[in-house]
Amino acid sequence: MSAVQPTIAAIATAPGRGGVGVIRLSGKNLLPLAQTISGGKTPKPRQALYTDFLAADGKPLDNGLLLYFTAPASFTGEDVIELQGHGGPVVMDMLLQRCLELGAKMAEPGEFTKRAFLNGKLDLAQAESVADLIDASSQSAARMALRSLKGAFSEHVHELVDGLITLRMLVEATLDFPEEDIDFLEAADAKGKLAGLQAQLQTVLASATQGAILREGMNVVLVGAPNVGKSSLLNALAGDDVAIVTDIAGTTRDTVREQITLDGVPIHIIDTAGLRETDDVVERIGIERSRKAVQEADIALILLDPREGINATTRAILESLPASLKKIEIHNKIDLSGDSASVSDGIDTLSGADTVIKISAKHKQGLDLLKQALLKQVGWQGESESLFLARSRHLNALHTAAAELENAALCGNHQIELLAEHLRLAQVACNEITGEFTADDLLGVIFSRFCIGK
Repeated sequence: MSAVQPTIAAIATAPGRGGVGVIRLSGKNLLPLAQTISGGKTPKPRQALYTDFLAADGKPLDNGLLLYFTAPASFTGEDVIELQGHGGPVVMDMLLQRCLELGAKMAEPGEFTKRAFLNGKLDLAQAESVADLIDASSQSAARMALRSLKGAFSEHVHELVDGLITLRMLVEATLDFPEEDIDFLEAADAKGKLAGLQAQLQTVLASATQGAILREGMNVVLVGAPNVGKSSLLNALAGDDVAIVTDIAGTTRDTVREQITLDGVPIHIIDTAGLRETDDVVERIGIERSRKAVQEADIALILLDPREGINATTRAILESLPASLKKIEIHNKIDLSGDSASVSDGIDTLSGADTVIKISAKHKQGLDLLKQALLKQVGWQGESESLFLARSRHLNALHTAAAELENAALCGNHQIELLAEHLRLAQVACNEITGEFTADDLLGVIFSRFCIGK
């Protein structure tokens, strides 16, 4: 960081009451502040000091542990102080206000981690994984976020960049000797190195795609005619009565959302109000919200009563679904039809879906088949040690790099300048992941989504 940044302070523990609360500060030369708030005591770096935390008039505000980390051996790369006191909201606010009186300013969301990135303590992919670890909605997601925080993803990206740099050196060296360029590149096996980089990038992309599934999960909407069993299926999947179930059409008058976890993957299930025309104002609002949820979904579970087949209401619903939306057709109420729970690849489809599953939501028959089909539809292959959590922007960057390498492979023997440019653009795309090349406005967006104090 080129300019001296002001000292920042924030409550680093979650809001509410707790046994311990933490105030975190980061800035330059914080030893005088530590001495002032502890009544003249001099803390030793990286050793806990038990002390009173004093107000401006010298009276104790609280007591606890003071930890002092000197730059650059700290999370942010600056001097860092942590005040660990009692975790009541009033006490924490009093301590924070005292820090502000001593010259600190309130930290912005993610500002501590942003400083760690700007001071070279973390690259951008690692910094993002801090927020992902905090927000992890499953144990698998937490483990993969920790792998990214420890640099697993960044290591793969750096290997790609190193390979691109080596190949670019070979290609650009020939630009000064155009009469020897073809022989030189053939002798250096430039095509073989390019093919190797393409294969390496596809491996990283495959792992990142799985990591993105683990991080983002998938949005699943339940659609169908009124009273076909959508709410019963939601309750069965959630393992609780989260939606009201009656025989009255239109019972669900708004979207009902629930999250479950399948093999570590978060599944966001949305029970939609029956998509139909109605004069009821409240129900009509719920139906509009349902249509919006369908547009944003990854997968639609189309519930049918096979005894009725495709009626006019169901046909209208099917026609309203986006053409690109993945669909699983659910033949519900097999306890009434006499069928057995089963899954087939579109053999008995009535809606044009690729997969048909016969279940009884009421008696929870066939739910395991449905859960397996959901994971298959999203492309989940299971957790492994090679996975790391990834974001949409990481996937976009990798796809861009892959496209540039593909263009590079298409360059002819006399298109050396074009080959060099495609390799350069591939490297720029990879560097965007770790932050070696990142626009300031993107940094603002990324860190604004962190919690305050982190």
